[in-house]
Amino acid sequence: MSARHPYFDNGGRPVALAHRGFSLEGLENSMRAFQAAVDLGYRYLETDAHGTSDEVAVALHDSTLDRTTDATGEVADHPWSRVKAARIGGVEPVPRLEDILGTWPDVKVNIDVKGESGIGPIAAAIERTQAHDRVCVGSFSADRRRATLKLLSKPVATPAAQREAIAWWIGVWTGADAQATLGDVDALQIPWRNGPVPFIGRKHIDAAHAAGREVHIWTVNRRDHMEHLLDLGVDGLVSDRADILKDVLVARGQWA
Repeated sequence: MSARHPYFDNGGRPVALAHRGFSLEGLENSMRAFQAAVDLGYRYLETDAHGTSDEVAVALHDSTLDRTTDATGEVADHPWSRVKAARIGGVEPVPRLEDILGTWPDVKVNIDVKGESGIGPIAAAIERTQAHDRVCVGSFSADRRRATLKLLSKPVATPAAQREAIAWWIGVWTGADAQATLGDVDALQIPWRNGPVPFIGRKHIDAAHAAGREVHIWTVNRRDHMEHLLDLGVDGLVSDRADILKDVLVARGQWA
């Protein structure tokens, strides 16, 4: 594995990631939600990205506009001129990834490449903003992640894809070498639970740390779950409840 990437430099404290920004009003992945997280003091944001038909990277979780905006249709089928007219929750415009990277130049951003349409546009947004040292680029698909990284002029931080993480998780139980299982990724970003069953325990965290990888857990919204995972030694938490996570970290003396 390469040397520790600057993205992970957080003064030795757990990384607190605001999941799609912070909004209790259903305005996920909007500039208002990201600003709310920054106003709370967050220096790590999490977002998802797709590409429009004219190759503009936009911050949106779903492949369609239907669930979160007042418009419909596949993002990849529409030009930016149509997508930018859509309103999240009927009130907030869909932001470009470049707007997020450019508006808060000191904030670090975890980017999930949600579809093939986003590969080129996401890489281009990172290149134009020269955000390489402050982004973590991952995907559920290792192929999408690798294709995006190949287009970048400098290294960025990157987490394991879904199949890689599952292989590592199984390998820890069977005694496989975690370093060989994970290859060149810097971190594991894995769910807190598989249904009602906790997915992560100290055995896996210790194995990841022994292999030089960070462990970030998503999506953790309950105070007791946050406390439990921090006690286990996770390196980061992704949460919809940025307010609660901040309170927990402040009380523990771990707020950056």
